[in-house]
Amino acid sequence: MSVIIQSEYVAVLFILIGTIFSFLSAVGLIRLPDIYTRSHALSKGSTIGVLFTLVGTFLFFALDGFFSIRLFLGIFFVFLTAPVAAHVIVRAAYRSNVPLAKVSVQDDLQEAIRNNGSDK
Repeated sequence: MSVIIQSEYVAVLFILIGTIFSFLSAVGLIRLPDIYTRSHALSKGSTIGVLFTLVGTFLFFALDGFFSIRLFLGIFFVFLTAPVAAHVIVRAAYRSNVPLAKVSVQDDLQEAIRNNGSDK
């Protein structure tokens, strides 16, 4: 019985870590200056936050002998789609000529477009 209680603490720890990452992601949304840096903070932080939360939930229910394919698929699809969606949004912003922040010091994509004629 004590093993189950200790395992529940591990699940709760995962959920707490996921909550902290999600909170830090929201702070990055507020504090960072442009869409490019905000998207970086949101895609990394929220993906890790959601993954930790879902893994913690998965572990919590797995201890009771309940295997949820929905949680497993949620973990898989968040891990797969969130970074790709963030990349596509930032690429669309760049193609729409959304300016970088004044504090940005390097724009590697502009040099690649100039040399190759496209951003692919």
